[in-house]
Amino acid sequence: MTKFVFVTGGVVSSLGKGIAAASLAAILESRGLKVTLIKLDPYLNVDPGTMSPFQHGEVFVTDDGAETDLDLGHYERFITTRMKRSNNFTTGQIYKSVLEKERRGDYLGKTVQVIPHVTNEIQEFVLRGANAAPVDVAIVEIGGTAGDIESLPFLEAVRQMSLKLGPANSAFVHLTYVPFIKAAGELKTKPTQHTVQKLREIGIQPDVLLCRADRMIPDEERNKISLFTNVPVHGVISMPDVDTIYKVPRLLHEQGLDELICMKLQQLTRPADLKRWDNLVHEIEHPQATVRIAMCGKYTDLSDSYKSLNEALRHAGIHNHARVEIEYVDAETLTEATASVLAPFDAILVPGGFGKRGIEGKIVAAQYAREHGVPYLGICLGMQVATIEYARHVAGLEGANSTEFDADCKHPVIALIEEWQDRDGSIQKRSASSDLGGTMRLGAQSSDVAGGTLAHEIYGPVVTERHRHRYEANVNYLEQLQQAGLVISALTQREKLTEIVELPRDKHPWFIGVQFHPEFKSTPWGGHPLFTSYVKAALEHKASRGRSPVSPVSPVKVVA
Repeated sequence: MTKFVFVTGGVVSSLGKGIAAASLAAILESRGLKVTLIKLDPYLNVDPGTMSPFQHGEVFVTDDGAETDLDLGHYERFITTRMKRSNNFTTGQIYKSVLEKERRGDYLGKTVQVIPHVTNEIQEFVLRGANAAPVDVAIVEIGGTAGDIESLPFLEAVRQMSLKLGPANSAFVHLTYVPFIKAAGELKTKPTQHTVQKLREIGIQPDVLLCRADRMIPDEERNKISLFTNVPVHGVISMPDVDTIYKVPRLLHEQGLDELICMKLQQLTRPADLKRWDNLVHEIEHPQATVRIAMCGKYTDLSDSYKSLNEALRHAGIHNHARVEIEYVDAETLTEATASVLAPFDAILVPGGFGKRGIEGKIVAAQYAREHGVPYLGICLGMQVATIEYARHVAGLEGANSTEFDADCKHPVIALIEEWQDRDGSIQKRSASSDLGGTMRLGAQSSDVAGGTLAHEIYGPVVTERHRHRYEANVNYLEQLQQAGLVISALTQREKLTEIVELPRDKHPWFIGVQFHPEFKSTPWGGHPLFTSYVKAALEHKASRGRSPVSPVSPVKVVA
């Protein structure tokens, strides 16, 4: 029988429930248990696919093509179980399913209500996610904070589940915040007392409190929290700020979290083995070199917009014994006149994205990398802007663009499949009423890789990666681009969709654009061959030229 751990949050959002849940899963996995994680999101969107990265962070994509919360990326980076569509669901999906059942008459004329119909549906979705593959423990993370109206049906549903499962088959872990008031010089426990009170009002008594703070919680405050929340002192666990998320499993283990959960769930396991986590942290803290990478994008204010990408670069640094410093360069400010801002960097990266804003700056970044021999990695949109740049400045296709940015461009080298030119030269336009949530190429797909290419050195004969995009390289321009020297190193066999483009090795040391999102499959243990090769090329480029003077322009900097 699968056991359940329900992870809730209180006081404020963004405390790190996803990291906490993933870290607990990692420790339990190190004890020999098979674990999965499920994320419940209380918003009414069916999925985060149409939500702005500014507001919600990146959209993580699973192998089966689900657009999910970014926490699923943390899950896959911390444990071996791969996430699926059933590992993440929203209030929107729950209500959609309930309303479809009501229209079919499944409720036999009954009045459809939050209790029991919505809460029963939530429980069915949780069980479906837990039973997707045989596991010993399913950790269920509930988004939002205790007291939010939108979270109440989820909290009520898991309360009912715990009652049905019995005390030995479920546990509650509550993440809370203990602020330090600088003027008073004190940690304040009152917010934690209040958030636990909210949970207890609806019938949930936490077994464990994970107390987020900027420091370890002293015993005096832990005793006070225990007294006012009815949680044993050994269940009041500190989660202080750390300089790398990969320290969290060891931190929680040393305070006995995994032992407490195993005792509550009556699981007899071997001792936790966190040696690989210790080795990982040692590698992070003792790099042998440093590289600077310019990430030219438009989401320069929030690192969550490129969470998986940042982590993939960090993993690649680990596998090259190097520290990777990412500096965000606002693509909207990048022009041919300001391109010199890229001179000090060891490599250039253009990430994925949607919309016209910042596109010309990204094209400038690709051009600078091509002309100056700087290692370049273009991901999804980054591949498309590299193709546009090559078409304009090398293939002689003046006015080349994507129909996403200019529907009437002279040479639509990037376009929707249904917009590709037919035999008489006209372009078939997409209907303006198209559903943005249903027009994507999503999930894992495979294609052959041409021999003798850089891509073949990295991937071998076949590449299988996850996709999330609408626009493709127009097949009608591929021959012209190839004749101009662009290498199409991976192409799907049936639709002839471009997966990888690159420059010949005798023309450029390392220049690749990929239509997919390789960052979604990177882990700290295995890294990812594409990113590992990219960071290695950045190290070689740095060694070949020495350090350039620091540019007077200061882009926003986030160290990965």
